[in-house]
Amino acid sequence: MEKLVPIIPIRDGIIFPSTDSVLTFGRPKSLAALESAFQHERIVCFALQKNSRLNDPGPEDLFEIGTLARIERMIRTDGEINAQVRGLSRVKVISYEKYDSYYVARVVELPEIVEETEEIKALCNHLTNEFRKAMNFGKSADFLLFMNIMSETSASELSDLIASALELKPLERQDLLEMTDVKKRLQTLTDLLAKEIKILELERRIASKTQERFEKGAREAMLRERLKTIEEELGEREEQSENKTLLNKIKAAKMPEEVEEKATKELAKLQNMNQYNPEAGYIRNYLDLLVSLPWDKESKDEAGIKAAEAILDKDHYGLQKAKERIIEYLAVYKLAGKMKGSILCFAGPPGVGKTSIGKSIARALGRKFVRVSLGGIRDEAEIRGHRRTYVGALPGRIIQGIKDAGTKNPVFMLDEIDKVGSDFRGDPSSALLEALDPEQNDQFSDHYLEVPFDLSDVMFITTANVLDTIPHALRDRLEIIQFSGYTHDEKFKIGHDFLVQKQLENNGLTNHNVDLTDDALKFIIHHYTREAGVRNLERKIATIFRKVAKKVAEGEKKKVTVKATDVTKYLGPIKFQSTMIEKQDEVGMSTGLAWTEAGGEILFIEVALMPGRGQLILTGQLGDVMKESCQAAMSYIRAKATKLGLPEKFYQKIDVHVHVPEGAVPKDGPSAGGAITTAIVSALTKIPVHRKIGMTGEVTLRGRIMEIGGVKEKVIAAHRAGLKTIILPKDNQKDLEDVPKEVLKDLKFHFVSHMDEVLELALTKPLPKAKTKTKTKIKVKETKILKPIVTPLQIHATKPN
Repeated sequence: MEKLVPIIPIRDGIIFPSTDSVLTFGRPKSLAALESAFQHERIVCFALQKNSRLNDPGPEDLFEIGTLARIERMIRTDGEINAQVRGLSRVKVISYEKYDSYYVARVVELPEIVEETEEIKALCNHLTNEFRKAMNFGKSADFLLFMNIMSETSASELSDLIASALELKPLERQDLLEMTDVKKRLQTLTDLLAKEIKILELERRIASKTQERFEKGAREAMLRERLKTIEEELGEREEQSENKTLLNKIKAAKMPEEVEEKATKELAKLQNMNQYNPEAGYIRNYLDLLVSLPWDKESKDEAGIKAAEAILDKDHYGLQKAKERIIEYLAVYKLAGKMKGSILCFAGPPGVGKTSIGKSIARALGRKFVRVSLGGIRDEAEIRGHRRTYVGALPGRIIQGIKDAGTKNPVFMLDEIDKVGSDFRGDPSSALLEALDPEQNDQFSDHYLEVPFDLSDVMFITTANVLDTIPHALRDRLEIIQFSGYTHDEKFKIGHDFLVQKQLENNGLTNHNVDLTDDALKFIIHHYTREAGVRNLERKIATIFRKVAKKVAEGEKKKVTVKATDVTKYLGPIKFQSTMIEKQDEVGMSTGLAWTEAGGEILFIEVALMPGRGQLILTGQLGDVMKESCQAAMSYIRAKATKLGLPEKFYQKIDVHVHVPEGAVPKDGPSAGGAITTAIVSALTKIPVHRKIGMTGEVTLRGRIMEIGGVKEKVIAAHRAGLKTIILPKDNQKDLEDVPKEVLKDLKFHFVSHMDEVLELALTKPLPKAKTKTKTKIKVKETKILKPIVTPLQIHATKPN
């Protein structure tokens, strides 16, 4: 039978039949519907919203199955209505009609499918018992509702009462409301109630364990206080065993007097403190650090000078300056007995052995080795530590390293010191000033430690790729030892003596499995690597050995010999040709020499001319200094145009484009000034540049060639690329002492002080002679003399006048 009743949407609650609920309504449409229903039959239909966030839902936003309910009582307050309603039956909405400011719905009651069987009775009894069990586990429910469930009710009413009592989501409640099959509804409620009982059991177990723990702690604290009182009354109170142990450790640590006094005060504070006080843990950690530091422990430098020299030579090929400095350190230590800790800085490109030689130094000196990487550190507390007032405070990396070493005089390597940053948390490089100053690091202060620690016996070694990023004050404290890139011969010896054997062991091979010939090793160096160090060379050797290891693992018993002709099978096509120079002399192209963090490189400078208005176009991702070098070169050429055989105003109708290939790589520095000037002059005069000549040097506006840095790296790079002649500034002649003899033997050097000398050497033929103005005037006069030729006809025509 159809009924026309006001419809009231509800956000997240479901009114089940046979249940009483108290609801609060505040939306205008709901208030109007309630008022209208209350004045008439007091019958309404409640329908759940599909989206609870909607404030003004329409018919399409409501579920079609709802509950027909009667308003029992209603209380009006400011803008709201509190109503007690009782569910009557399940209904289905057939249609909606608009009535004043609210909707009315035409609904029809849904008949329930129920059979009075033994299974239904069993389900009802089971549900009743399970609900009683849930109440025993602490489920909260209205007492009247509980009494109704426990009383004799029909299966349909029991299912609706239990459904209203369970903690369910709105959609789960809606599904139960839409179930007209009572048996199915009872089975679903059985599963849902079982799940809720399991959660209640877990909650009860957790609460019980927490209570037990609390009671145990409180009982132990009470007994401890009683014990303390008894001991005080008897006058026989002894310190706790833990505090006794700490006291013994403090005495055994042989700390300086002021440090021991500080530790004793902290221990006394700990003894008078409740162990459950959070600060007790901080003090205990602090004392543990103090007693574990090597205040009086040091390694004895037992290695003799000859033995140390042998260890360094065995572990590393080359690096003579670094080895010589270590031997000097040992000699002075042997004679003086004690010396201030030296602060060395190994500076050079990656892969040349800066970090690994630190371990060799420690081995040669017979000391412990500690390495700390500073790359990317931006927090000053990483160096000096955190103050103990902060939760989770820790000492800085230097003190932690000393603690781990267990001696007060380890070899301490601070790796990548040039990559230390700074931000709002402080400047770590400034915190290093005290630690790396031999005059004051005997009183190094760590924020966490709060007492001075003597670092004067520590041998600090730092490493860097570039020195420019190290702050001047910190750099002033360092003794710089430059590490240069390796030549091909040095790479071969390192690969042959060190890397091959190392990679054999790493890949589980022996000399009986594989033989990498000398020719193959040289082929790899020339055609697969182009670097200052040997890291990439080691990777290539490892790649070959991995492929051989695969063959051996598959059952290959025959020894594998890798020749030069076999390398491409293992490493693929050749990466680099043996030379990088051009095949012929080119106009507007010169070869410069550059220095980067990865060592020396050759740099091609290309210049193109085009019609324009005198603009200078620069490409190739050049830095500010290199752009200024291009501008200075152009200004020099314009100033010396006549001397170079160029018209005075040559630049007014052309644009000059300077490009440095490999545009993705940033380039900067003034040392390419000579190469840039030569390339521009070549383009303007159409005279090619010698392809086998490389040059470097800064050029001034007057044409002077200034001194530059990185000579060794640049010369080695030129030799590696196949150049035969090098033009260097005259003031750099002294720097050739550091260049290996085998490189000097293959190259010819010219030392210049002016740009005129560079052009004379670099261009394939002399510059054209300067054109004088007098010659130009004579030519103009000669052309004018040819014009006044008078014909007889013209003479005749003038006679009458």
